[in-house]
Amino acid sequence: MGSRTRAAYDKRIKDGRLTADPAQKQAVDALARLERDLGKRGLFGGVPEVRGLYLWGPPGRGKSILMDLFFACAPEKRKTRAHFHAFMARVHDLIRQWREGDRRARQRVFGTHRGDDPIEPVAGLIASEARLLCFDELQVTDIADAMILGRLFDALFARKVVVCITSNRAPDQLYKDGINRPLFVPFIDRIVERCEVVELKGGRDWRLDRLKVSRVWYDDVDMGRRMAFDHLWDDLKGEMPECPAILHILGRDVTIQRTAGGLARATFAELCDRPLGSRDYLAIAGRFHTLFIEDIPLLTPDRRHAANRFVTLIDALYEARRRLVGLAAGPPELLYPKGDGAFEFERTVSRLNEMQGAEWLEAASTETLDAPVAASPQSALD
Repeated sequence: MGSRTRAAYDKRIKDGRLTADPAQKQAVDALARLERDLGKRGLFGGVPEVRGLYLWGPPGRGKSILMDLFFACAPEKRKTRAHFHAFMARVHDLIRQWREGDRRARQRVFGTHRGDDPIEPVAGLIASEARLLCFDELQVTDIADAMILGRLFDALFARKVVVCITSNRAPDQLYKDGINRPLFVPFIDRIVERCEVVELKGGRDWRLDRLKVSRVWYDDVDMGRRMAFDHLWDDLKGEMPECPAILHILGRDVTIQRTAGGLARATFAELCDRPLGSRDYLAIAGRFHTLFIEDIPLLTPDRRHAANRFVTLIDALYEARRRLVGLAAGPPELLYPKGDGAFEFERTVSRLNEMQGAEWLEAASTETLDAPVAASPQSALD
């Protein structure tokens, strides 16, 4: 029986939705193997152990697109896909529920478990929901995650959970130079043992190619420009699921409602009409490599506070070398021509124009800095 994943990939190439890339062949073969193995049944109809897949390579090489196709085609019904940040956010939330709950509360959520260690009940709950876990953009810099991962995945693998992972880093580069890294190394060993590791080596950044042939600043807003802005968002995120992301900043939570991996989308009002500050914008710039901002208005002197926040936001994105896509009521020069701070705004105009150029897009960073982030528990693993 042929592979549905390979057939879907070939069809998209034939339809012109994808461009043939020889570098992707090994990854497609590995995903087809995983699809085939997931469809097998063990002795007496039992569930066999299946070796997962760890697909890594530079950003923009098509890892998420291939994951989209595989997830849609995988024969396993109990499956879930999440950005790795979202998955770990839910894990931390479940651990908190276990530690704070009394016996009845624990039993209601986790069933019956002995002892006070939360790892086994959390793993049991996750395994009861999904046999196949697909993670986008696995990257670890948080020590709390590093300390949990080894034991958690041992417990998941013991329950025959299968993982399919994309990452920008080779397994042995995860949590590099992190605090207490020797305690994290067993997780790396377990991933290598339980997953086929495939490098996607292609030299072409498809996401960058798409940005370079598109506008990244849409002004004189009309229906056509808005449709183009929406189309670029849909094109870059592919079939990655959108979910809210919550950034924990000095005891406060800042929620970005629409995110997909390293992409985020928000309105000007959500970012600049709220009382946010430099730390909030630095966290956003650290967490997302590309930010879509829509409904950027022409600002008048009575909106100087919003203008000042916009300046701070653009400074954060610029210093972190992030990519920006804007949907605005006019070109940067007309956004805030007069009012308190208009002179300082001229620097923002200069930066906005620079960030539209091919040279900026080429050099922009796509490595996330992993600011502490959570996602809504329901969206993480529903």
